[in-house]
Amino acid sequence: MSSLYQAVILDHSKHPRNCGLIDHPTHHGESKNPTCGDSLSLDLLIQDDLISEVYFHGHGCAISQAAASLLSEVIKGKPVETALALGPDDILSLLGVELSPNRLKCALLSLETLKKTLASDSENKV
Repeated sequence: MSSLYQAVILDHSKHPRNCGLIDHPTHHGESKNPTCGDSLSLDLLIQDDLISEVYFHGHGCAISQAAASLLSEVIKGKPVETALALGPDDILSLLGVELSPNRLKCALLSLETLKKTLASDSENKV
């Protein structure tokens, strides 16, 4: 289990990047992992099909918070199409560790939230 909490995960969970809220997001989404209690909300500011701002806020384990922080860095400044193309393997690659099946849901919560936020433009548009 100690290899699970390598330096990058601990750093991003203790000092998350892009953690907070956007005053006037264009898109907002939320997801929860009922098995372990992790929750995540995602605010995006999309201008000209580019994700110009991304902030997340949530509570959960080091894995879920680190994954959200890492994902936020990856998608900021990128086209929406690039963010939509991300898959589970991309998130697992960012984390750089092998995860048990129980921890996979924690790691992929941020990706699930991103996909929900972008899936229906009219549904999640603020």
